[in-house]
Amino acid sequence: MMFQSWFRQLVACAFCCLLGLGAAYAEPLKIGLIVPLTGPFAAYGQKVEQGMRLYLAEHGDQMAGRELQILVKDDTGISPAVAKRLAQELLARDRVDMLAGFMLTPNAFAVAPLATQAGVPMLVLNAATSSITEKSPNILRVSMTLPQNTAPLAQWARAQGLRTVHTLVADYGPGHDAEAQFRRTFTELGGEVVGTLRTPVSTPDYGPYIQRIKDAAPDAAFFFVPNGEQAVSLIKMARERGLPEAGIQLLATGDVTDEDMLDALGEASLGLITSFHYSAVHDSPENHAFVQAYQAAHPGERVNFMVVAGYDGMRLIHEALEKTGGDASAAAFVAAARDLAWISPRGPVRIDPETRDIVQNVYMRRVDRVDGLLQNVEFDVIEAVPDPVKAGR
Repeated sequence: MMFQSWFRQLVACAFCCLLGLGAAYAEPLKIGLIVPLTGPFAAYGQKVEQGMRLYLAEHGDQMAGRELQILVKDDTGISPAVAKRLAQELLARDRVDMLAGFMLTPNAFAVAPLATQAGVPMLVLNAATSSITEKSPNILRVSMTLPQNTAPLAQWARAQGLRTVHTLVADYGPGHDAEAQFRRTFTELGGEVVGTLRTPVSTPDYGPYIQRIKDAAPDAAFFFVPNGEQAVSLIKMARERGLPEAGIQLLATGDVTDEDMLDALGEASLGLITSFHYSAVHDSPENHAFVQAYQAAHPGERVNFMVVAGYDGMRLIHEALEKTGGDASAAAFVAAARDLAWISPRGPVRIDPETRDIVQNVYMRRVDRVDGLLQNVEFDVIEAVPDPVKAGR
């Protein structure tokens, strides 16, 4: 009798523990989304949030038995101190289960130590400096790195017989990465970088920089600046100063011809060669369905790589949670996310289990008119490209 009583108590205790675990995982899962919603980079945050909510609209807000909640905070742009303060508030006051967003590298760098200290996953949805994932073991990235998109462009340039290039990049982490990778790949293939220029992230006048490139008379000019007003100003100035007429081929990463800015770029963008991991006219069933769903939800707006990043970020969260049974602790979640693979609107992707970066196709594109609309038309693909900086170590 004593044994039976003891055994019943043991079973009851175990049952209560299981109920407790179930209750813990049944609690809402909170994502602290830190993005710019005001200021010059506001479109970044708005598009990423649209992508996340589009995924939820299609798949529901219940993941592994937990209701998902997104708490959105505005970091206003390149503001590391603001991003850090917002992350501290989300962790301490709102008790979020994970952090996400981080459109800009300085903000991601500022928050990374907090993700480590709090033991929460940190999902980077745009910031593209290669070293970001090395700042915390809890970071996963579903967007890109600048070297990943730049190396294929340098390879293409040499394959076309271009011998000399002058570079111009924004003077911050992604720009430094883009410049270094283009130089490394281009010179290894026998090309020569005849000059380099670094500009403020926000500069009112690219005229003097463009004139210096024209005076150097290279075969091509390679550009990287943040997408938005800076890209429009740069490309229009390159056209006004007559770089193409001087025989200088214009090359850029796809940020510069982001679909959100193509109409503003106008005729100045026609013929511009870019390399990137997504185009709104990427020809696949997944992308056709994705674009149709986005346009139905946001009539009159253009889908772009930011929307895809938010959408794929939610897919990673969904699939990782299914594997963990709802456990969002950093150790379990990151382990579950390593080597996840799926077919994205951009093409096949997977998470590198060693670097926690995304491996994806990079497409060569040319700006052209499609049914009267400026588009980034793909004409070649380099498959399954990892971040070359980490891959080369």
